[in-house]
Amino acid sequence: MTKAVLGIIGGSGIYDLPGLENVREERIASPWGEPSGAPRIGEIAGLPVVFLSRHDKGHRLSPSDINYRANIDVLKRAGVTDLVSLSACGSFKEELPPGTFVLVDQFVDRTHKRESSFFGKGCVAHVSMAHPVSPRLRIHLAQAALAEGIQVVRDGTYVCIEGPQFSSLAESLTYKQLGYAAIGMTNMPEAKLAREAEICYATVAMVTDYDCWHPDHDAVTVQDIIKVLTANAEKAKALVARLARDFPREHEPCPIGSDRALDTALITAPEVRDPALIKKLDAVAGRVLGR
Repeated sequence: MTKAVLGIIGGSGIYDLPGLENVREERIASPWGEPSGAPRIGEIAGLPVVFLSRHDKGHRLSPSDINYRANIDVLKRAGVTDLVSLSACGSFKEELPPGTFVLVDQFVDRTHKRESSFFGKGCVAHVSMAHPVSPRLRIHLAQAALAEGIQVVRDGTYVCIEGPQFSSLAESLTYKQLGYAAIGMTNMPEAKLAREAEICYATVAMVTDYDCWHPDHDAVTVQDIIKVLTANAEKAKALVARLARDFPREHEPCPIGSDRALDTALITAPEVRDPALIKKLDAVAGRVLGR
């Protein structure tokens, strides 16, 4: 059995993870460039936990400037088996007011400036994204929220836009009419890359605003969002602490195969694979490339 290592990516408003014990900050080199920062590695209730601030301390990185490949690569190198993304978002539903946590089960990717795969010319792979969220991880999050008295909605579609600008009214109304639950700027290509790295992934989308579709909320401002971020961050930290305390110490095989996503994904013949790319894939795909 594989030991479980819980990874936490902290989004807007979550730049540290209080409660980590025996913590050390470790610079991990990645062939994909510089990650957002040095992961903080420690434990909660004896469970190994790796925390990475997506925007870095002080929020120095915009969504488009984050090196998503390097972030996922260093988490993989740190041994992460299960990854939870804590992410601020806007809401398209009246019944999802600011302060609500949504356990996203689907994504729509509207980004266009980001590197979205570890694979490419010299080694092609196609992983399934039909079900982008690990169901067992989402169940553990729901149970932790229930134990902490945190109200969560158990499903919803998150549309990821490029940003850094907020949506136009026409865009916001379109996304609402399409039935999406939440809007954010960071969970893609993060979820795609986690799948390629065979890391089980789940999102806690923390609602900060109604986006601009709402008649009483016709403009999203950073000042308004920050007020809600602070309250959400405290709940998120309690959620993570409970999740870690109750989390299985042995990694549970994913029922949708997130942790073996590369078993049937590689299509490039071994004799024509690019050695330079293969070398960069040592952490992400070493399990299958080493056969």
